[in-house]
Amino acid sequence: MTQLLKALSVLVIFSSTALVSAQEPRYLDPAEDVANLPANDGILFWRGDEQIAGFRNIPLLSETRRIEAADSPMELRENPQDFSRFEYQVDGTTHSLDDYLRHNHVAGLLVLKDGEIVLERHGLGNSPDDVWVSFSQTKSVVSMLIGAAIRDGYIESVDDPVTDYLPRLRGTAYDPVSIRDVLQMASGVDWNEDYADPTSDVATSPNDMLELMQFMGAKDQVAEPGTRFNYNTGETNLAGAILRAAIGNNLSTYLTHKIWQPWGMADTAYWITHGPGGGELGGCCINATLRDWGRLALFILNDGVLHDGTAVLPDDWMVQSTTPSPASDGYGYLWWLEGDGTYRASGIFGQGIYFNPENNLAIVVQGGWPQATGSEFGAHRDAFFSAVDNMLE
Repeated sequence: MTQLLKALSVLVIFSSTALVSAQEPRYLDPAEDVANLPANDGILFWRGDEQIAGFRNIPLLSETRRIEAADSPMELRENPQDFSRFEYQVDGTTHSLDDYLRHNHVAGLLVLKDGEIVLERHGLGNSPDDVWVSFSQTKSVVSMLIGAAIRDGYIESVDDPVTDYLPRLRGTAYDPVSIRDVLQMASGVDWNEDYADPTSDVATSPNDMLELMQFMGAKDQVAEPGTRFNYNTGETNLAGAILRAAIGNNLSTYLTHKIWQPWGMADTAYWITHGPGGGELGGCCINATLRDWGRLALFILNDGVLHDGTAVLPDDWMVQSTTPSPASDGYGYLWWLEGDGTYRASGIFGQGIYFNPENNLAIVVQGGWPQATGSEFGAHRDAFFSAVDNMLE
């Protein structure tokens, strides 16, 4: 996130009147416009056309590392369903599929039922070939990669101390913190994740990893580890650093060889780094196509087992990951939990993947909400997911 707040300061803040639900915005051609856009305060405050162009063109705007596509992509079967009469309700008002796409500024929507695409839509000028920034949806990928590292023997257990892998944090509030605490957002270390506040920790923490560890290490312990949930992107960047230290390699390379290529992703993806030559952000920003997120969703619904039967994750990893933590009934190992067996990978500005394993259903959404978070957008998202789930039971 911090890399985007600082290094991606090449886009202009658009007026607050842009991107209202009834307005069709103008879209920028990256070859002609992106490189010439003037500076602003950072990605959290992009608006309108510039926001859309930026979200679609992060690899042109920042240091990234490639997640290489497979030589033989996994074919996605299509079984289109009729959504012409689909509806959902929010506050007693009935809405259609088109209402949802318009209201929640949807750039891409993919619904997969029993391994088949039953609905696919693209908006905001996107095509199937465009990558789109995922924000904190990436955290759930890091959770899976930590599971893979445990299965591979690089990490002994989620109960390992953070400082075993990041010794620079010894003598700080992180001394009693475990990897499990970080995965559950329950380290007990102070942090402010206010996206609307340009002085918050999430907006001001350093991008350089050594400086970030200094910044995090200077924080106070405000609760016992494992007892208090506090959403903390800084710590998930530490989770990325823990993983990198454990495997002795880059996260993009590990993801490429553990999942992206063996599972058959069709397109190269791009992961934001902590500057030139730096490690990937553990808390943010894999940029991938809609269908490859759909393929990843199918991998997750397959419990992390490849087509040839090879298990990438520990046998019970997804069950552990989606079990409520002591600090929060709504959070697992970097997954949001709905309390009914369904769960989500979620990112600001409307990114997300909804899972109902019992219904063998996944819904992938790429979005351009005009603000990072918002209860109205969240209400439409949740009602939409629930209505699709009920329709496809």
